[in-house]
Amino acid sequence: MTDAPAETLAFDPAAHGWDPYSDDGFIGHVGPLWQRPGEAAPHYAFLVEHKHHNRRGVLQGGMMMTFADRSMGMTAWYANEQQPQATVQLDVHFIDAVQVGEFVEADCEVVRRTRSLIFVRGTFRVGARTVATANGVWKTVRHPKPAA
Repeated sequence: MTDAPAETLAFDPAAHGWDPYSDDGFIGHVGPLWQRPGEAAPHYAFLVEHKHHNRRGVLQGGMMMTFADRSMGMTAWYANEQQPQATVQLDVHFIDAVQVGEFVEADCEVVRRTRSLIFVRGTFRVGARTVATANGVWKTVRHPKPAA
C-alpha cells in the first residue's frame, strides 16, 4: 500500500502519447493541460487533479469552462492562421460530473469562419462518456496601426 494521493495513481497521459502543454499565464496556475497532434490543430485534454475539485468533491465548473475556452480557442487560433483573437461568447453545458483522477478530452471543430469571427463547437469526454458540450465565438483582434 502506498501513501501517494489517488491522483498520482490515475491515468498517465504521457504513457498514452500526450505531451504537457503549459504557459506562463493563467493556464500555468490550473494546468498542466495535455496535447497531441491532430489534423488541423492539436487535440487537448487535462487530468482532473485535487486542485480542480469543488465543495462536492467533483470537477469545478469553472475549470471545465477554462478548459473549453482554451481548447476551443486554440482550435480557432489554428484555423485563423494563428492571428491574435479574443473570446466573444462561450456557452458551456454541463452533462455529467467528473471525478478527481479522470482524464477529460476535447473534441473541437470549427463550424464556420468569416473574415473576423470563428464559430467553434466542442464536446468534452471522459472515455466514451460525454461530460460537457460548448459553443463559442472568437473574434480576430487587429492591432491598431501606429500613429503617423
